[in-house]
Amino acid sequence: MNKKLIKLFGFLILLFFLPLNKAFPQSSLSTETQVCLSCHKIVTPGIVEDWKKSLHSQITLKEALKKDTLSRKVNLGSNSIKNENTVIGCAECHTINPEFHKDTFDHNGFKVHIVVSPKDCAICHLKEVEEYNKNLMSKAYVNLKENSLYDKLIKSSLETSPNNLSENDACLACHGTKVEVKGEITRNTQLGEMKFPSLSGWVNNGVGRINPDDSKGACTPCHPRHSFSIEIARKPYTCSQCHKGPDVPAYKVYSVSKHGNIFFSKHTEMNFTNTPWKIGEDFKVPTCAVCHISLIVDNNENVIVERTHQMNDRLSWRIFGLIYAHPHPKDSDTSKIKNKAGLNLPTELTGELVKEALINEEEMKKRENKMKGICLSCHTTSWVENFFTKFYNTIKTTNEQTLEATKILLFAWERGITDASNPFDEAIEKMWVEQWLFYANSVRFAGAMGGADYGVFENGRWYLNKNIQNMKDWLLFLLNSK
Repeated sequence: MNKKLIKLFGFLILLFFLPLNKAFPQSSLSTETQVCLSCHKIVTPGIVEDWKKSLHSQITLKEALKKDTLSRKVNLGSNSIKNENTVIGCAECHTINPEFHKDTFDHNGFKVHIVVSPKDCAICHLKEVEEYNKNLMSKAYVNLKENSLYDKLIKSSLETSPNNLSENDACLACHGTKVEVKGEITRNTQLGEMKFPSLSGWVNNGVGRINPDDSKGACTPCHPRHSFSIEIARKPYTCSQCHKGPDVPAYKVYSVSKHGNIFFSKHTEMNFTNTPWKIGEDFKVPTCAVCHISLIVDNNENVIVERTHQMNDRLSWRIFGLIYAHPHPKDSDTSKIKNKAGLNLPTELTGELVKEALINEEEMKKRENKMKGICLSCHTTSWVENFFTKFYNTIKTTNEQTLEATKILLFAWERGITDASNPFDEAIEKMWVEQWLFYANSVRFAGAMGGADYGVFENGRWYLNKNIQNMKDWLLFLLNSK
């Protein structure tokens, strides 16, 4: 169909249909977004209705900028928004920065791109994007794909002959894919035949996604399109999408903790949309967002902790995903880290830290105090200090039990009983992986969040000890088989 005719058709639909919608004044919509809505109200009504319920559709940029410091969610990164008197609609996000997007294509007279990236969001949310870039999540794709150990892990874990689609549907579903333009495809639409970019690695909401404008990360894992809801981001269900399995059982542990017990009993009484977020008034118990992200104030609006999108900004210890718990890395790109053996690990196989790559004790204390400040809003000093003392003991004992399992494996390698070239593909090696990736992680999360049985019989201490015995028995079997 001729592009001019499509545009005219869009305006006619707009004329007849949009005035029926009184959810927002039509005068606050840019002309470009009005054209988008005229067709997409029919083609993708779910998207339009979702967007209409968002803050983007209900407040102009000028109004957002007038908010007081604590209430404001916008901080401009540039003056690329043409008109501050319009709301943020389809065109404001999908036609911004077209020259940087390899997925930009001609669509009904506009230069449109499919994948909205953090670089696009930074135009209104610069501070959040800069913080997110310091976050391990933003480099989640790179930290896997540029780690040679990961390549060996997937070859021994996914399929006999793993392919890109399998990988994208497995580890990279959360870590993020690399979205690339592979050409052009013609599709039949309700408005006739149209051409679109053909994208590999799409669709994906992974936190470290590589976007067609070469930016890293995605905002939609926490703020799903097209409502981009702060309420959704503040509820623990959102985090459970990637933090639920045995390798990172944060949501499961939270669910059985006292905090989780209170949340599931009282969440209907909580306000998840107020900014700033008042402890005791808006919410009665912490969620993931309370502890790790949100701006928290008391009833007098004194700031308890600032908002951050650097998720480890309040964390001194990194307790999951790798062999030993260790201080957080200085750089979010952990593929740069190499231990003495040349492996992309922040520790040696025997547990010693690669100190030059990790935050120092001063920074650890600074981050810990931020977290304790939140805890002290509801708990006494003695309660908080005793809780952290218990947690540090958990880190110490799980690292010790991981080291014991590692020594068994190293002995097997040294004797040539197993092949050290791939540390993930033999039975005793898989037992070793489960020691730290499943059982030690479960115990640490239980220690960090009060997860009761997750620290004992539900993938906890019982399995840490049982697994060591299984490794010893298997080693003895291998020795006797030689």
